[in-house]
Amino acid sequence: MHKRFVNHCTIDLTIAPRGPMLIKSGKEGADPTKPDMEFVETYYRGGRSIYLPGSSLKGAVRAHAERIVRTVGGDKPSDSKQIWASDPLDRSAFRALEKEPDSRQVYRLSSFTDQMFGSTAISSRVRIEDAYPVDRAQLKVEERNGVAIDRVFGSVAVGPFNYQVCTAGEFRTKIHLKNFTLAQLGLIGLVLRDLNDGWFGLGFAKSRGMGLVEATLNEAVVQYPGCVLDGDTIKAIGSKQTWGKTMLLGAGEFLDETEAGRYGFPQPDHQATPVAGDTMPLGFGVQLTWTGSVQVNSLFEQAVKSWSQVLGVAA
Repeated sequence: MHKRFVNHCTIDLTIAPRGPMLIKSGKEGADPTKPDMEFVETYYRGGRSIYLPGSSLKGAVRAHAERIVRTVGGDKPSDSKQIWASDPLDRSAFRALEKEPDSRQVYRLSSFTDQMFGSTAISSRVRIEDAYPVDRAQLKVEERNGVAIDRVFGSVAVGPFNYQVCTAGEFRTKIHLKNFTLAQLGLIGLVLRDLNDGWFGLGFAKSRGMGLVEATLNEAVVQYPGCVLDGDTIKAIGSKQTWGKTMLLGAGEFLDETEAGRYGFPQPDHQATPVAGDTMPLGFGVQLTWTGSVQVNSLFEQAVKSWSQVLGVAA
Protein backbone atom coordinates (compact mmCIF):
# COMPACT_ATOMS: atom_id res chain seq x y z
CA MET A 1 0.00 0.00 0.00
CA HIS A 2 3.00 2.34 0.15
CA LYS A 3 2.88 2.37 -3.66
CA ARG A 4 -0.61 3.89 -3.53
CA PHE A 5 -2.15 6.86 -1.77
CA VAL A 6 -5.81 6.26 -0.94
CA ASN A 7 -6.30 8.46 2.14
CA HIS A 8 -4.28 10.82 4.28
CA CYS A 9 -4.92 12.60 7.59
CA THR A 10 -3.04 15.62 8.93
CA ILE A 11 -3.58 16.59 12.58
CA ASP A 12 -2.36 20.05 13.58
CA LEU A 13 -1.78 20.47 17.33
CA THR A 14 -0.10 22.77 19.82
CA ILE A 15 1.90 21.42 22.77
CA ALA A 16 2.42 23.59 25.85
CA PRO A 17 4.27 22.53 29.04
CA ARG A 18 2.24 22.43 32.24
CA GLY A 19 5.43 22.39 34.29
CA PRO A 20 9.13 21.73 33.72
CA MET A 21 9.96 19.79 30.56
CA LEU A 22 13.32 18.67 29.19
CA ILE A 23 14.15 16.91 25.93
CA LYS A 24 17.87 16.27 26.42
CA SER A 25 20.35 16.97 23.65
CA GLY A 26 22.22 13.72 24.37
CA LYS A 27 25.65 15.31 24.63
CA GLU A 28 27.59 17.44 27.07
CA GLY A 29 29.62 20.40 25.88
CA ALA A 30 32.93 21.66 27.21
CA ASP A 31 31.50 25.03 28.26
CA PRO A 32 31.44 25.01 32.10
CA THR A 33 28.91 27.87 32.18
CA LYS A 34 26.25 25.68 30.56
CA PRO A 35 24.11 23.14 32.47
CA ASP A 36 25.05 19.46 32.55
CA MET A 37 21.88 18.57 30.68
CA GLU A 38 20.81 20.91 27.89
CA PHE A 39 17.56 21.14 25.93
CA VAL A 40 17.87 20.17 22.26
CA GLU A 41 18.37 23.23 20.05
CA THR A 42 18.26 24.06 16.37
CA TYR A 43 18.26 27.11 14.12
CA TYR A 44 14.72 28.32 13.57
CA ARG A 45 13.58 31.56 11.96
CA GLY A 46 16.91 33.29 12.16
CA GLY A 47 18.17 32.18 15.55
CA ARG A 48 18.85 29.29 17.91
CA SER A 49 15.81 27.89 19.65
CA ILE A 50 14.77 24.86 21.68
CA TYR A 51 12.30 22.51 20.00
CA LEU A 52 10.63 19.12 20.42
CA PRO A 53 12.05 16.55 17.97
CA GLY A 54 9.48 14.59 16.01
CA SER A 55 11.34 11.37 16.84
CA SER A 56 10.88 12.02 20.57
CA LEU A 57 7.18 12.77 20.09
CA LYS A 58 6.68 9.67 17.96
CA GLY A 59 8.42 7.48 20.53
CA ALA A 60 6.16 8.72 23.32
CA VAL A 61 3.02 8.38 21.16
CA ARG A 62 3.94 4.84 20.10
CA ALA A 63 4.78 3.73 23.64
CA HIS A 64 1.39 4.85 24.94
CA ALA A 65 -0.42 3.38 21.93
CA GLU A 66 1.14 0.03 22.81
CA ARG A 67 -0.03 0.40 26.42
CA ILE A 68 -3.58 0.98 25.21
CA VAL A 69 -3.72 -1.99 22.84
CA ARG A 70 -2.16 -4.33 25.39
CA THR A 71 -4.65 -3.16 28.03
CA VAL A 72 -7.88 -3.46 26.07
CA GLY A 73 -6.90 -5.97 23.38
CA GLY A 74 -4.78 -8.51 25.20
CA ASP A 75 -1.79 -10.16 23.60
CA LYS A 76 -3.58 -11.13 20.39
CA PRO A 77 -7.08 -11.49 18.91
CA SER A 78 -8.68 -14.89 19.42
CA ASP A 79 -9.59 -15.35 15.76
CA SER A 80 -6.25 -14.59 14.06
CA LYS A 81 -2.51 -14.82 14.52
CA GLN A 82 -2.06 -11.05 14.53
CA ILE A 83 -0.85 -9.58 17.80
CA TRP A 84 -1.68 -6.14 19.14
CA ALA A 85 1.83 -5.03 20.07
CA SER A 86 4.97 -7.00 19.30
CA ASP A 87 7.81 -7.71 21.69
CA PRO A 88 10.74 -5.54 20.45
CA LEU A 89 13.22 -7.97 21.99
CA ASP A 90 11.84 -10.98 20.11
CA ARG A 91 14.03 -10.87 17.02
CA SER A 92 12.77 -14.20 15.68
CA ALA A 93 9.35 -12.75 14.84
CA PHE A 94 10.87 -9.85 12.90
CA ARG A 95 13.31 -12.08 11.04
CA ALA A 96 10.44 -14.23 9.78
CA LEU A 97 8.61 -11.17 8.46
CA GLU A 98 11.77 -9.70 6.90
CA LYS A 99 12.11 -12.86 4.77
CA GLU A 100 8.47 -12.74 3.59
CA PRO A 101 8.45 -11.63 -0.10
CA ASP A 102 4.78 -10.55 -0.19
CA SER A 103 4.43 -7.07 1.35
CA ARG A 104 0.69 -7.62 1.84
CA GLN A 105 1.41 -10.69 3.93
CA VAL A 106 4.01 -8.78 5.96
CA TYR A 107 1.46 -6.08 6.76
CA ARG A 108 -1.30 -8.55 7.67
CA LEU A 109 0.93 -10.57 10.00
CA SER A 110 2.49 -7.53 11.70
CA SER A 111 1.14 -6.35 15.04
CA PHE A 112 -1.48 -3.60 15.15
CA THR A 113 1.02 -0.98 16.35
CA ASP A 114 3.73 -2.14 13.92
CA GLN A 115 1.25 -1.64 11.08
CA MET A 116 0.97 2.00 12.20
CA PHE A 117 4.45 2.92 13.43
CA GLY A 118 6.59 0.46 11.47
CA SER A 119 9.24 -2.11 12.34
CA THR A 120 12.36 -3.58 10.74
CA ALA A 121 10.05 -5.44 8.36
CA ILE A 122 7.49 -2.74 7.49
CA SER A 123 7.51 1.00 6.93
CA SER A 124 5.67 3.43 9.18
CA ARG A 125 2.37 5.01 8.19
CA VAL A 126 2.69 7.67 10.92
CA ARG A 127 4.96 10.69 10.59
CA ILE A 128 5.31 13.40 13.23
CA GLU A 129 6.97 16.73 12.45
CA ASP A 130 9.37 18.52 14.76
CA ALA A 131 7.48 20.86 17.10
CA TYR A 132 8.84 24.40 16.81
CA PRO A 133 7.94 27.30 19.13
CA VAL A 134 4.98 29.42 18.09
CA ASP A 135 6.64 32.52 19.59
CA ARG A 136 10.22 32.27 20.82
CA ALA A 137 9.69 35.36 23.01
CA GLN A 138 7.09 33.45 25.05
CA LEU A 139 9.46 30.59 25.89
CA LYS A 140 10.71 30.43 29.48
CA VAL A 141 13.87 28.39 30.00
CA GLU A 142 15.48 28.00 33.40
CA GLU A 143 18.06 25.86 35.18
CA ARG A 144 17.37 23.48 38.05
CA ASN A 145 19.56 21.43 40.34
CA GLY A 146 19.24 17.75 41.21
CA VAL A 147 20.95 14.75 42.73
CA ALA A 148 20.70 10.97 42.31
CA ILE A 149 20.03 9.13 45.57
CA ASP A 150 21.64 5.80 46.39
CA ARG A 151 18.76 3.33 46.98
CA VAL A 152 20.78 1.33 49.53
CA PHE A 153 22.43 3.98 51.69
CA GLY A 154 20.07 6.89 51.06
CA SER A 155 22.98 9.21 50.35
CA VAL A 156 23.91 11.13 47.22
CA ALA A 157 25.12 8.75 44.51
CA VAL A 158 25.54 11.24 41.66
CA GLY A 159 25.50 15.01 41.82
CA PRO A 160 24.68 17.63 42.41
CA PHE A 161 24.02 18.34 38.73
CA ASN A 162 22.06 21.03 36.96
CA TYR A 163 19.72 20.73 34.00
CA GLN A 164 17.78 23.00 31.69
CA VAL A 165 13.98 22.97 31.56
CA CYS A 166 11.24 24.77 29.64
CA THR A 167 8.34 25.91 31.82
CA ALA A 168 6.26 28.05 29.44
CA GLY A 169 5.63 28.58 25.77
CA GLU A 170 3.90 26.77 22.91
CA PHE A 171 5.21 24.35 20.30
CA ARG A 172 3.31 23.49 17.13
CA THR A 173 3.54 20.26 15.17
CA LYS A 174 1.62 18.02 12.78
CA ILE A 175 0.89 14.30 12.79
CA HIS A 176 0.48 12.64 9.38
CA LEU A 177 -1.21 9.29 8.74
CA LYS A 178 -1.32 7.75 5.29
CA ASN A 179 -3.40 4.80 4.07
CA PHE A 180 -4.94 4.47 7.52
CA THR A 181 -7.87 2.51 8.85
CA LEU A 182 -10.38 4.34 11.03
CA ALA A 183 -9.38 2.15 13.99
CA GLN A 184 -5.79 3.41 13.63
CA LEU A 185 -7.01 7.01 13.53
CA GLY A 186 -9.13 6.33 16.61
CA LEU A 187 -6.10 4.98 18.49
CA ILE A 188 -4.17 8.19 17.71
CA GLY A 189 -7.12 10.15 19.11
CA LEU A 190 -7.03 8.14 22.34
CA VAL A 191 -3.29 8.74 22.71
CA LEU A 192 -3.68 12.51 22.25
CA ARG A 193 -6.55 12.53 24.75
CA ASP A 194 -4.39 10.79 27.35
CA LEU A 195 -1.44 13.09 26.63
CA ASN A 196 -3.62 16.13 27.32
CA ASP A 197 -5.02 14.49 30.47
CA GLY A 198 -1.53 13.91 31.85
CA TRP A 199 -1.52 10.10 31.67
CA PHE A 200 2.01 10.24 30.28
CA GLY A 201 4.63 12.89 29.69
CA LEU A 202 7.40 13.85 27.30
CA GLY A 203 11.14 13.80 27.80
CA PHE A 204 13.34 13.54 30.87
CA ALA A 205 12.32 12.60 34.45
CA LYS A 206 8.68 11.82 33.72
CA SER A 207 8.45 9.72 36.89
CA ARG A 208 9.39 12.83 38.89
CA GLY A 209 6.49 14.85 37.56
CA MET A 210 8.25 16.46 34.63
CA GLY A 211 7.12 16.41 31.02
CA LEU A 212 3.38 16.95 31.52
CA VAL A 213 1.91 18.98 28.68
CA GLU A 214 -1.34 20.37 27.33
CA ALA A 215 -2.16 19.20 23.79
CA THR A 216 -4.54 21.51 21.92
CA LEU A 217 -6.08 20.20 18.69
CA ASN A 218 -6.13 22.98 16.12
CA GLU A 219 -7.23 21.29 12.91
CA ALA A 220 -7.55 17.93 11.19
CA VAL A 221 -7.75 17.37 7.44
CA VAL A 222 -8.64 14.02 5.85
CA GLN A 223 -7.89 13.78 2.15
CA TYR A 224 -8.82 11.30 -0.59
CA PRO A 225 -6.41 12.18 -3.44
CA GLY A 226 -7.83 9.58 -5.83
CA CYS A 227 -11.41 10.85 -5.64
CA VAL A 228 -13.50 13.68 -7.04
CA LEU A 229 -16.70 15.38 -5.93
CA ASP A 230 -19.78 14.73 -8.05
CA GLY A 231 -22.57 16.79 -6.51
CA ASP A 232 -23.22 15.30 -3.07
CA THR A 233 -21.16 12.21 -3.85
CA ILE A 234 -17.50 11.27 -3.48
CA LYS A 235 -16.49 9.22 -6.50
CA ALA A 236 -13.32 7.12 -6.77
CA ILE A 237 -11.46 7.76 -10.03
CA GLY A 238 -11.12 4.67 -12.20
CA SER A 239 -13.83 2.67 -10.41
CA LYS A 240 -17.54 2.75 -9.72
CA GLN A 241 -17.17 3.26 -5.95
CA THR A 242 -19.13 6.17 -4.53
CA TRP A 243 -19.86 7.50 -1.04
CA GLY A 244 -21.76 10.40 0.47
CA LYS A 245 -19.77 13.63 0.71
CA THR A 246 -19.89 13.48 4.54
CA MET A 247 -18.29 10.04 4.87
CA LEU A 248 -15.06 9.39 6.77
CA LEU A 249 -13.36 6.56 4.86
CA GLY A 250 -10.69 4.07 5.92
CA ALA A 251 -8.19 2.48 3.53
CA GLY A 252 -10.23 -0.71 3.14
CA GLU A 253 -13.04 1.21 1.45
CA PHE A 254 -10.85 1.87 -1.59
CA LEU A 255 -9.88 -1.79 -2.21
CA ASP A 256 -11.82 -4.72 -3.55
CA GLU A 257 -12.68 -7.52 -1.16
CA THR A 258 -9.80 -9.76 -2.27
CA GLU A 259 -7.13 -7.07 -1.95
CA ALA A 260 -8.46 -5.83 1.39
CA GLY A 261 -8.39 -9.40 2.69
CA ARG A 262 -4.74 -9.85 1.72
CA TYR A 263 -3.80 -6.78 3.75
CA GLY A 264 -6.27 -7.49 6.53
CA PHE A 265 -8.04 -4.15 6.09
CA PRO A 266 -11.54 -4.16 7.61
CA GLN A 267 -14.55 -3.78 5.31
CA PRO A 268 -16.73 -1.81 5.58
CA ASP A 269 -14.65 0.94 7.16
CA HIS A 270 -16.58 4.20 7.13
CA GLN A 271 -18.35 6.55 9.51
CA ALA A 272 -20.74 9.43 8.88
CA THR A 273 -19.63 12.89 10.00
CA PRO A 274 -21.26 16.34 10.03
CA VAL A 275 -18.38 17.70 7.93
CA ALA A 276 -18.88 17.80 4.17
CA GLY A 277 -16.16 17.13 1.63
CA ASP A 278 -14.62 19.87 -0.49
CA THR A 279 -12.20 19.96 -3.40
CA MET A 280 -8.48 19.77 -2.58
CA PRO A 281 -6.13 22.52 -3.76
CA LEU A 282 -5.54 22.65 -7.53
CA GLY A 283 -9.05 21.27 -8.06
CA PHE A 284 -8.17 17.59 -7.80
CA GLY A 285 -9.00 15.26 -4.89
CA VAL A 286 -11.45 15.53 -2.00
CA GLN A 287 -10.82 16.69 1.56
CA LEU A 288 -12.79 17.07 4.78
CA THR A 289 -11.65 19.68 7.33
CA TRP A 290 -12.34 19.82 11.06
CA THR A 291 -11.38 23.15 12.68
CA GLY A 292 -10.98 23.74 16.41
CA SER A 293 -10.68 21.29 19.29
CA VAL A 294 -14.42 20.59 19.45
CA GLN A 295 -14.67 19.56 15.80
CA VAL A 296 -11.40 17.58 15.83
CA ASN A 297 -12.59 15.70 18.92
CA SER A 298 -15.79 14.85 17.04
CA LEU A 299 -13.64 13.37 14.26
CA PHE A 300 -11.83 11.18 16.80
CA GLU A 301 -15.14 10.15 18.38
CA GLN A 302 -16.27 8.76 15.02
CA ALA A 303 -12.93 7.00 14.48
CA VAL A 304 -12.98 5.50 17.98
CA LYS A 305 -16.29 3.83 17.07
CA SER A 306 -14.37 1.85 14.45
CA TRP A 307 -11.64 1.10 17.01
CA SER A 308 -14.32 -0.30 19.32
CA GLN A 309 -15.68 -2.43 16.50
CA VAL A 310 -12.22 -3.91 15.88
CA LEU A 311 -11.99 -4.79 19.58
CA GLY A 312 -15.45 -6.37 19.44
CA VAL A 313 -14.51 -8.59 16.51
CA ALA A 314 -11.28 -9.63 18.24
CA ALA A 315 -12.92 -10.37 21.60
